[in-house]
Amino acid sequence: GRALLVLLLSATVSLLGGLIFGYELGIISGALLQLQIDFHLSCFKQEVLVSALLIGALLASLVGGILIDHHGRRRAILVSNLVLLVGSLILTLARSFIGLVIGRTTVGFAISVSSMACCIYVSEMVAAHQRGLLVSLYEAGITVGILLSYALNYVFADVDEGWRYMFGLAIAPTVMQFLSILFLPVNPVKLSSWDSDCQKGLIQLQDTEDRAAAKQDPYKEKHYSFLDLFRTRDNMRRRTLVGLGLVLFQQFTGQPNVLGYASKIFHSVGFQSNSSAILASVGLGAIKVVATLIAMAFADKAGRRVLLMAGCVVMAISVTTIGLTSRIAPLAMARDCKATADPNASYSLTQHLLTPISSQPAVSPIVPALGAGKSQAGPGFAATRSLTKAFASTQSREGVPNSSLTQKRSLVGQARGKTLGSTGSPFGGAPWAEHMVLNWIMLLSMMAFVSAFSIGFGPMTWLVLSEIYPAEIRGRAFAFCNSFNWAANLLISLSFLDLIDAIGFSWMFLLYGLIGGMAVIFIYLFVPETKGQSLEEIDQQFSRKR
Repeated sequence: GRALLVLLLSATVSLLGGLIFGYELGIISGALLQLQIDFHLSCFKQEVLVSALLIGALLASLVGGILIDHHGRRRAILVSNLVLLVGSLILTLARSFIGLVIGRTTVGFAISVSSMACCIYVSEMVAAHQRGLLVSLYEAGITVGILLSYALNYVFADVDEGWRYMFGLAIAPTVMQFLSILFLPVNPVKLSSWDSDCQKGLIQLQDTEDRAAAKQDPYKEKHYSFLDLFRTRDNMRRRTLVGLGLVLFQQFTGQPNVLGYASKIFHSVGFQSNSSAILASVGLGAIKVVATLIAMAFADKAGRRVLLMAGCVVMAISVTTIGLTSRIAPLAMARDCKATADPNASYSLTQHLLTPISSQPAVSPIVPALGAGKSQAGPGFAATRSLTKAFASTQSREGVPNSSLTQKRSLVGQARGKTLGSTGSPFGGAPWAEHMVLNWIMLLSMMAFVSAFSIGFGPMTWLVLSEIYPAEIRGRAFAFCNSFNWAANLLISLSFLDLIDAIGFSWMFLLYGLIGGMAVIFIYLFVPETKGQSLEEIDQQFSRKR
C-alpha cells in the first residue's frame, strides 16, 4: 500500500511539474495582448518581457545543478515551488513593467530548477520498469499545460485585467505539487535513507532479486567534481557526449522553427479564416498530447533507443518533404514587428470579424501554442525578437509561444476574443489553389514531424539524461546539458531568419532533414539502451564500456 502511494505521488509530482512548466510557457501569449494595452508596451518591451523567462531559466541551469546535488532533489523541488509562488505573486500584483520582468524572470528560474529536479527525483524514486513511464509523464504534463494555458487565455480574454488571473492561477498546481512532495521520502540514492526506505518497503526501488544483489554489493557512493564530466574516469566523457549530443540534436533538427510555419501551412490548405491559428495551436497540441501518451506507453517496452531512432527517422523524412514541397509551392514570409499604435483604437471582436479578409492587416499568423516560430522584428530588434523564439522547445520542451508580438494595436479586440488566434490569411488564397495536393502533403508532414518529436526527442532526451550519470553528479550534469539546450535554442532562433535570407526556406528545411539523418547515426552509435535496468546497472554498464 505504501509503495503504491509513493508511486501515485511520484506520478503526481511529475505530471504537475510538467503542467506548471507548460502553463507558464503558454500563458504569456494571451496575457501579452492585454499587457500591451495596460502598460503601453513597445515592441522592444514586449520582447524583453517574453525573453525574461529565458534569462531566468538560463540562470537556473547554471546554478540549479549545484542546488540539486548538494541539497537533494526533493528540497530543490520544494524551493522551486516557493520561488514560483513568489514569482506568481509578483506578476499577479504587478503595477509596473519592471515588476512584470522581475516576476517572469523569477518564474523562469523556478520552472527550470523544477524541471531538472523533477526528472531526476522521479527517475530515482521508482522501479526500473516504471521509470520510462513516469519520467515521460513530465513531458505529457508540459503539452497539457500549454493547452490549458490557451483555454484560460481564451476564458480571460475579455476580463478586465484578466492577465492577473492568468498569472495567478499558476499558484494552484504549484501548491498541489508542494503538498504532494511533502509526503514523499527523501532521495533513495543517499545511502542512509536508501537502505531504511527499502527495508520499510516504502519504495519499490527494484524487485527482490535486485535488492538481494544490492545488499551483496552495497552501493558505493563516489565523489565527482564538475570537471570529471570531461575526463575518462568511469567513462564520464562518453556520458557527457551522449547528453550533449541528444540536447543539441533535439534543437538542431529544427523543432522550434518548423512549428513556426504551422499556421501558414494551415492557411495554405484552405483554412483562410481566423480559426486557422486556433486549429493550428489546439490541433497540433492535441496531436502532441496523444503522441506523448504513446511514448509513455512504449518507453519501458520498446526502449529509449528504438523510440529515439524511429522519431528521428520520421522527423528527417517530414522536414525533407516540407523542404521539397516548399520549393514548388513557396510560403510567403513576413519580418515586421508592430508595437502598440494609436492608444484609442481598439476594435471589438465583431467589428474585426466583419472586416473583409482582404482589408485586414497582413500580420503573419502565429501558432501560439506550439511554435515560437518566426518572430518578426525590424532590424533594430533583431536580437531581442529572436529571444522570444528561443524558448520554442525548452527542455523540450516544446513550444514557447511567440505570443502576439506582431499584432497591431487595432487587432487587440479581435485577438482578445480569439486569444488562440491570429488574423486572417495574409495570402489572397488564389496562388495556393494550384498547389492544393502539395499543401496537404506539407500539412501531413508537419503533423508527422510533431508526432515524431513527441514520441522521440521530446520525452526520451530527458529520460536518458536522468539515467546515464552517477547519482553524485547527476544534478550538475543534467543542468550542464540543459544550459546547452537553452543556448542552442537561442542560437537557432537568432540565426533562423538570416539563414532563410541566405539560403532560402526550402534549403533550410532540407538542411534540418540532413541533421536528422546525422542524429539517427549518432543515436545508433553512442546512445545505449537503458530500459528495465536499475540506475546502478546503467552506471556500471557505462563504467565498463570503452
